[in-house]
Amino acid sequence: MDDTRVGAMLRAARLRRGWRQSDLGRAATVSDATVSRLERGHFGTMSIEVLRRVAAALDVRLELLPRSRSADLDRLVSGRHAALAEAVLGRLSALPGWTARPEVSFGIYGERGVVDVLGWHAERRALLVIELKTEIVDVGELLGTLDRKRRLGPGIAEPLGWRPLTTSAWLIVADSMTNRRRVAAHATTFRAALPDDGRTVRAWLAGRHGGAPASPGLRALTFVTDRRPGNDRSGFATLWRVRTRK
Repeated sequence: MDDTRVGAMLRAARLRRGWRQSDLGRAATVSDATVSRLERGHFGTMSIEVLRRVAAALDVRLELLPRSRSADLDRLVSGRHAALAEAVLGRLSALPGWTARPEVSFGIYGERGVVDVLGWHAERRALLVIELKTEIVDVGELLGTLDRKRRLGPGIAEPLGWRPLTTSAWLIVADSMTNRRRVAAHATTFRAALPDDGRTVRAWLAGRHGGAPASPGLRALTFVTDRRPGNDRSGFATLWRVRTRK
């Protein structure tokens, strides 16, 4: 992260609003001195939380991009994501009546993005928006993004000729101690947003529970174990062996 450049952008965003540094400080609940340091790029030991609060007050989104001298981090993350997507696509496509599409991009009313996996059951006219995460970083952003894609689901599916009666959301997370700790730390939030577990997912996919067209759909979070070489076993576990959130 280029501290000086970020600071200059925050200052420009503040001036565009016509705010003084004290105005921004009050909106972000930080001191005027903190705002001044940020705008000069003097981040020092300042916490990420402070940076996010100031940026959020200005409707600015901060993205931290880790870089490695060996330049292998992107390949590592992309490889894990691709392996997880391959496992999900293979299993969902093998279920009776289900069709799965990877990396479905959309642009609706100025909102743009990509759905990791889009599932469709023609007989039930059920649309399933699947978000894949190898690492949970920002819980609020994650749940907000998934809800937005679920809400836009019918419009995303329209170019494919799919007209759903129900739109469901399924968050699939690579199983790790870090991810489990982060989910546990926000258990109430996740439970409210995604109350269904792995057992419910399996029954719903098979049409044994909530499979009627009039059903409200699925909102689920499940973990799936990474069993590729270099981990405990090889390859991601199948969907039938997902570990459910307790």
